[in-house]
Amino acid sequence: MPSRSGCGAVGRPSKSLNLEQATALLKASIGSPVRAYIVLSLLTGARTEELRALTWAHVDLIGRPDDDPPTPPSIELWRSVREGGDTKTRLSRRTLSLPYMCVEALTSHQQSQKKSQDRAGDRWVNNNLVFSTALGGRMDAANIRRALRTVAAKAGLDSTAWTPRELRHSFVSLMSDAGVPLEDIARLVGHRNTTVTELVYRKQLRPVMTEGAETMNTLFQGPDDTPKCLP
Repeated sequence: MPSRSGCGAVGRPSKSLNLEQATALLKASIGSPVRAYIVLSLLTGARTEELRALTWAHVDLIGRPDDDPPTPPSIELWRSVREGGDTKTRLSRRTLSLPYMCVEALTSHQQSQKKSQDRAGDRWVNNNLVFSTALGGRMDAANIRRALRTVAAKAGLDSTAWTPRELRHSFVSLMSDAGVPLEDIARLVGHRNTTVTELVYRKQLRPVMTEGAETMNTLFQGPDDTPKCLP
């Protein structure tokens, strides 16, 4: 059954990587020029159009560790490659703390990009983009898609079956499987409310909420799984 996108158009069936597949993809991306893109997309849930517009001015790889409480490394997702340059909606603007793997991948990526800039010399176009072509220009969707397919094949996945947007789908699925509340997932992916998240990612969200039943089982069942009290 084909899924619908956020705007209601019928599209290809949505899917997401499970934890084993995601781990394999991350491992296979080591040494790839799109390693940082894959890590960032999968571990933060950022939209592909947000990452392609991301500049180093909106990346903080150090944070402020001396603050009380400390301010972690982060990215500001305030722009996109959409017409006008804004994120999908005003409420999509968000600042996300970076997981350790993202900091490591971005640090290495920044160093590699600096070497590319030095080699390019006067041919380099200084757009300050985090993810750029070999001469500093903006990458298009096809660039990212081809590079992802190469890494997916190395990870043992069907290289034709996965697209960059499904890294974001996978983020939602992994967060949901880990028990993160829907309200928190909605804020992380930049949705204005949980209804949008449920509509767009209904196949990635846990279909049955088990926490309540698990808690009640613990409270009202004995060690032999028999009820502690009967009506």
